[in-house]
Amino acid sequence: MVRFIGGRLIGLIVTLLIASVVVFGALYAAPGSPLTFLTHGRTMTPEAKAQIAAEYHLDEPIWQQYLRWLGGAIHGDFGTSIIYNVPVSQMIANRAPITILLVVMSAVIVLVVGLAIGLYAGLRPGWLSRSTIAGATAVMAVPTFVAAVVLISVFAVSLGWFPVFGSGKDGWDAVYHMILPAIALAIASVAFVARLAQGAIRAELGSDHVQTAKSRGLPGSVIVRRHVIRNAAMPVLTVAGLTIAGLIAGSVVVEQVFQLGGLGQLLIASVQQKDFPVVQAICLLYVATFIVLNTLIDLAYTLLDPRVSTGRSAS
Repeated sequence: MVRFIGGRLIGLIVTLLIASVVVFGALYAAPGSPLTFLTHGRTMTPEAKAQIAAEYHLDEPIWQQYLRWLGGAIHGDFGTSIIYNVPVSQMIANRAPITILLVVMSAVIVLVVGLAIGLYAGLRPGWLSRSTIAGATAVMAVPTFVAAVVLISVFAVSLGWFPVFGSGKDGWDAVYHMILPAIALAIASVAFVARLAQGAIRAELGSDHVQTAKSRGLPGSVIVRRHVIRNAAMPVLTVAGLTIAGLIAGSVVVEQVFQLGGLGQLLIASVQQKDFPVVQAICLLYVATFIVLNTLIDLAYTLLDPRVSTGRSAS
């Protein structure tokens, strides 16, 4: 177990380092130079350009710039915004709660509704379950921005049940404002998780060990709880975890449509304004969160199947 966890943690650190190199190097891969971004293409004297380059350490070798930036990022210092002239960490701290609330609410909807539909369709086959899965299949084809526009048109504009834009104030008002964005972000993932859960449960119900348990006279609830759901949870956990991690990327579109003012909307605005310290910081946070969630999923496997922790295969 210790060796398994240690290997996963080492892989996590290595992956984060590689991701940081990619995020930092993307600035130099973009057309133009970082100095062009800072001056916005304006004509300046060589002395002024040298002063700006020295202020942002652009006169240093690129590997020194990377180490300086990485060291600051580890301590929570992502530099200063070029446009707003405030610390990037402060901007992220002010907007992160909105994105976190959106992703958490969407993840709850995906897990609760998606797994409930999948369990029902897998354990109770019939016309109702088939109709539910058919509807879920149709919903999977709906893009997130289309779902957001439809929800705004129907439930916010026509019915007036929810606000159209904004993230609201603190507390329940923020949750109330986040209901439609969370549904828009989660709706396609709910359908995907439901279909996967149904398929995994159907496969387990027809497996040999479940048939053996039935022949031994075990109650149906015990068979479902101990043999069906637990074994079906492995593929569902994998895809559900990756789907929830993918909600972080999808939140960028939803925040822009609903004008929530979170990290996603800040990222789009920073890209348009070429505020590269903000872009680097948000991209690094998104990538790091995705990688950490995947590592946690790997570690969660040991709770469902202890054989995973040994890293051995059956002889």
